[in-house]
Formats: sequence, C-alpha cells, structure tokens
Amino acid sequence: MPTSSVRLTDLAHGGGCGCKLAPSVLQKLLAGQPSSAPFAQLLVGTETGDDAAVWQIDEETCVIATTDFFMPVVDDPRDFGRIAAANAVSDIYAMGGKPIMALAILGMPLGKLPIETVRAILEGGASICAEAGIPVAGGHSIDSVEPIYGLAVIGLGSPRTIRRNSGSRPGDALILTKGIGVGVYSAAFKKLQLPEAAYAEMIASTTLLNRIGGDLAQDDDVHAITDVTGFGLLGHALELARGSNVHVTIESARIPYLAEAEALAKAGLITGASNRNWASYGEQVLLPPDTPEWRRALLTDPQTSGGLLVACAAERAELLRTRIVAAGYPRASIVGAVSAGDGTVVVA
Repeated sequence: MPTSSVRLTDLAHGGGCGCKLAPSVLQKLLAGQPSSAPFAQLLVGTETGDDAAVWQIDEETCVIATTDFFMPVVDDPRDFGRIAAANAVSDIYAMGGKPIMALAILGMPLGKLPIETVRAILEGGASICAEAGIPVAGGHSIDSVEPIYGLAVIGLGSPRTIRRNSGSRPGDALILTKGIGVGVYSAAFKKLQLPEAAYAEMIASTTLLNRIGGDLAQDDDVHAITDVTGFGLLGHALELARGSNVHVTIESARIPYLAEAEALAKAGLITGASNRNWASYGEQVLLPPDTPEWRRALLTDPQTSGGLLVACAAERAELLRTRIVAAGYPRASIVGAVSAGDGTVVVA
C-alpha cells in the first residue's frame, strides 16, 4: 500500500465524505436561506438535497453544476486526487448528465507537504477527468491548515433525462450499484489495519466513475437516481423517500458490502461520521430490534465516491441490474422497494 514520508491522513481531522456536516446540521444551516422559487429556470436547487444544481437554458438543454471537495482518505497523493475527482464528477452522472469541464479546488499546508506531493494530487485528479473526457480548465488554491482537494464540475443534460432524488414512485425497485464499506475501510487504513487487498478494493471502488447514471437516465423506466456518499445508505435513502414522499424498504440481506466491511465493522473500525449520521436521522428510520451496533454502523457508513441508488419500475429491475453489472459494476444489487408513504425508511 503506497505511503509517503508524511501521511496525508495525519494532517486531517477527518477524511473523504466522512468530513461532511451531519444531515441535521446542514438542514439547520439551509433553513434560513432564500428560496429559489422565483427562478423558474432553476430546475433543481437546494429543496431536496439533490446531487447537483440544474439550470434550464432552453427546451433541449440544461446546465448541471456541482462542487465537491474533502480531506484525504488515503495517504498516496495520486490516489487521493483520483478519489476526490471521481467523487465530484460522479455528481453530474447522478443527475443523468454528461460532464464537460472541471475547475480544481485546492487547499494545502505547503509548509508541511512538498510541492511534489501536491503536484501528484493534482495529477491524480486530472487523470480521472481525462477518463471522463473533460479538461481541468482552471481552479483556485489557498494555503490551508489541512489538505483539501476537489472539483467544481459543469455538465450538460436534457430536461427529459434529468433524474432527481425526488422522482421515485410507489411500486419501484431500488438498485445499488456499488458495495458499502468505504468508511470502515478508511477507518482501518488510518489505524494501519487495512490489508493490502482491501486497500486495492477500496481504490477500485472509489475511483470508478458513476457514468452508468448518464446511461440509465435515458430509460423512461428509471424514475430517480441519487448517489450514496457521506450520509450513508440510510441517509440517502431517506432523502429519496422525503423528496418523493414515499416509503422506502431496504432489505438488509441484499445489501452488497466490500469484502472486509463486516469483519472490520465488527472489530470496531468505524468512523465518527457513522454515529453522527445516525444521531441526525435515526428517529426517522426503523431498524429490526435485534440489529447489532456494527450492522447499524454499516448502514450509516459514509461512502466516499459511493455508488448510485436507482429507483426504477420493478418489472425492469433485474434487467437493469444485469445491464449495470455488464457495464463494470459487479456488486450492483436490488436492495429494496418503494411504496406509498410519507418519507420514511424501514430496514427489513
């Protein structure tokens, strides 16, 4: 597992999407902000906590915009850059769009890190952007206490194919495209307890672009898409349930996990963000009464550059899952269902 003389993760108090503010804190911060209602061309704003903002230019074209950055989840600078870039670019795919350009966001403690390390972070991010077929066209940098890197990404889409987290319908099935467990892997990594094979698995998952979202959005039977990142599977399922005003059931036995996720969670290698997530929204989620704490931690585990949660017509779900697997997402699984309700989530 690659390391440097200075561990990037030692320079940060948190890492990856585990750095996110808790959902309840974010709701309080946004509560007093002006409404976007006067702007008719703004199709997607802050109303449902979606993955990106969407502005409609004309009948055929929308601009999709997102910003995402965080502190290191790994020590290898190139891997850090790749993960952060994939996480940001994938927001465009989660809306059903196509990325066209990125701007870098960089904050580095230059007195503590050599220039070569910072350059490697930027090179890693640029390599993912090249994979997505877009340039890093500029950006902004500051000298900061902790290392921070990410992207502002611009994309294009059609009003017909924009997919929100608020479009799911009663009767839909839910597909998750990547395995859960990045948070516990990162916790194990920080404590030098992550096996090399697990590190490789984590890098493969977190640098895999969610470009399948853009393809799925072309299908009229795909009704809603959101990515599963810092709020964990339950948190993002709850956003989908609230936004769509439906009831979501997650089938625990069908959730795909990274190979060592359960063992690491049982060993207590979980992130503080997992507990903050549960404290924020646990009252609105019903778990089986015998759920062990380690299992709950996985359900709320923050996913850095996680997969997509896709709501689609139930009769097409298996065919779509097979298509997702064939596109390079081997852990894609049907994990639940949507029914009439009032914005709640239950784990069966």
